[in-house]
Amino acid sequence: MTAAQERGLSVPRASGFSSSPAVGVTATVEGHEIRVGGPRLLDEIGGQEVHAATSWRDEGAIILHVVRDGTVLGGLRLADEIRPESREAVDALHKLGVEVVMITGDAEAVAQAVGHELGIDRVFAGVRPEDKASKVAALQQEGKKVAMVGDGVNDAPALAQADVGIAIGAGTDVAIASAGVILASSDPRSVLSVIELSRASYRKMKQNLWWGAGYNLIAVPLAAGVLAPIGFVLPMSVGAILMSLSTIVVALNAQLLRRLDLSPEASTRAVLDR
Repeated sequence: MTAAQERGLSVPRASGFSSSPAVGVTATVEGHEIRVGGPRLLDEIGGQEVHAATSWRDEGAIILHVVRDGTVLGGLRLADEIRPESREAVDALHKLGVEVVMITGDAEAVAQAVGHELGIDRVFAGVRPEDKASKVAALQQEGKKVAMVGDGVNDAPALAQADVGIAIGAGTDVAIASAGVILASSDPRSVLSVIELSRASYRKMKQNLWWGAGYNLIAVPLAAGVLAPIGFVLPMSVGAILMSLSTIVVALNAQLLRRLDLSPEASTRAVLDR
């Protein structure tokens, strides 16, 4: 739309808009059926690619074709701009020993180009929305624990299938409803914040359990009078104080989690600097 306006072109009104996952969109413009989509659209109509498609594909671009009444009019070249924070997120996940897998509906050449640049371990390309959940299930059958990050309606089944579904806060309501964790930010490094918080919480749980067990192992026998034969009897008032002290120590230790800097930048940097 912006490009058309910059060139002074009028944009006619469209009606009857519809979309088909992994195929494209369709609308009626000035009495003609206009369709825009990827490779599956061409397969559906039996059309031929534009001549520049081969070179565009070699560059890792996403290619869309514009079709009017079943005839290919031209192509659109879309390039994925990889955000620097995406590279940092993948590097940090690798540092933690996490395998990174990309599941996308993009063409194989495009997906492989992006995956190679980011250093992603495995790439599943050309995956239909309804097949994303089966890819997650296949990874689980390999004995892996899978955390799925997604933001669209197409990701909802995969988010529900994963051991941990992580939805981006700016995503669709369906994706958010299917996830167990919701990120407030669209920054991919926020996944590191979730991992850092989870691991820190688990460490605190173990610390508190060991403290509680050790403390009670000593305090309970004392309160029961185990040392009474040698003349040491714990006063009831002291026993009551010691009982409360254990709870206070556990609560204060848990409060130390508030000192964590869980901003995406800090969490990622903390992992990379280890």
